[in-house]
Amino acid sequence: MQNLLLFLATVLIWGSTWIAIAWQVGPVPVLVSVFYRFGAAALILLLALAALRRLPVPGWRDQPFILAQALCLFSLNFLCFYSAAGHLPSGLLSVIFSLATLYNAVNARIFFGDRVTARTLLAALLGVAGLLLLFGQEIFVHLDGATLKGVGLAALGTLFFSLGNMASRRNSAAGIAPLTANAWGMAYGAAVLLGLIAVTATPVVAPPDGRYLAALLYLAVIGSVVGFTTYLMLVARIGSSRAAYTTVLFPVVALSLSTLFEGYRWDAAGLAGLALTLLGNLVIFWRRPAEAGA
Repeated sequence: MQNLLLFLATVLIWGSTWIAIAWQVGPVPVLVSVFYRFGAAALILLLALAALRRLPVPGWRDQPFILAQALCLFSLNFLCFYSAAGHLPSGLLSVIFSLATLYNAVNARIFFGDRVTARTLLAALLGVAGLLLLFGQEIFVHLDGATLKGVGLAALGTLFFSLGNMASRRNSAAGIAPLTANAWGMAYGAAVLLGLIAVTATPVVAPPDGRYLAALLYLAVIGSVVGFTTYLMLVARIGSSRAAYTTVLFPVVALSLSTLFEGYRWDAAGLAGLALTLLGNLVIFWRRPAEAGA
């Protein structure tokens, strides 16, 4: 039951962050927006854990892996996604991000020797096929240079996300709690982003309006502090390949929000895509009675 709750929380939180990210794209440079997000998230998490006296400092041998998690989960990947959001609709970004299921299966094989099961492949293919139906028009229409650039950036961001999953898995195996790894990782990520702002002489623009500020607070507190904690707890409990299937359902949440607030209209292809996505979810989590009792 706890795994299911973590899974649902991650899907609902991260599935709703794409709209907030879109609200942040505009007058504030991408570097600064991502710094605001993780600087605020790191400050909140560090202060909360320090007040609770639950903020151990990882040992020197763990520091390179905390830094790797910071670079891949709390800085470089979001630089790619925020930049891609200037070229692609949020639905297509979600489709590309859903490929984390495949990235994680391959990377877990490379770094940890995990077997890529037929069930994982089938679930991933069903999910991706469903998302292609859901967003097929956005994928195959108006494919120009800007769109290709956005696709490349989103694919690179997803690769960074997957590599961050591998670092997080190693850190959990080393006994570092997800909250601890997140707190230091977000702090390191914010420091890296601040360094990039200084090196590139990027202008620091203040939040321009209430909508931007609301999106920033939601992304920092709910999307980053809560969302990354539930996701990485899920990685530690069920493995990166199965946890990554949450990414396949993110666009379903985003599409539901679009139906409510943006007037999205469903068609036969969209309904078929939703059915395939949910079927893939059932495939990866279904267990025969013998397996469930193991």
